[in-house]
Amino acid sequence: MLLLHAFITWALIGLIWHVQIVQYPLFLDVGKEAFSRYHIGHCLRISFVVGPLIFLELGTAALLVWSGLKAPLFLGSLGLIAVAWFSTFFFQVPIHNQLTVEGWSEDAIRRLVLTNWLRTLAWTGRGLIVGWMCLEYAG
Repeated sequence: MLLLHAFITWALIGLIWHVQIVQYPLFLDVGKEAFSRYHIGHCLRISFVVGPLIFLELGTAALLVWSGLKAPLFLGSLGLIAVAWFSTFFFQVPIHNQLTVEGWSEDAIRRLVLTNWLRTLAWTGRGLIVGWMCLEYAG
């Protein structure tokens, strides 16, 4: 189960780094005329990928705890899931809502890129912890 959990976490890491380095910065280059359609398409499509993965990550983490994984490092890493979700719902979602309503805004897009570093680093930290635990348990 830990290996499955690590795989899901690393899928999220790959996705968040893609969003951070490629997707969000490209919002600046789409152009004001095409932005609204592009942004709505991004939000709808990314939800079909992110949604299942974040719930699978949370579900497999809960199963690991329920099955007896009480390592302090792992339990501490669960706080990084909370950081990523907090960032999502209190920073990125409101900015996406602003962009949906108001359209292209350089300031909002730059805030989106800046605040998304919190999610990017939280998930990356989790991945390093979970990856290290997989190596430790394998050896």
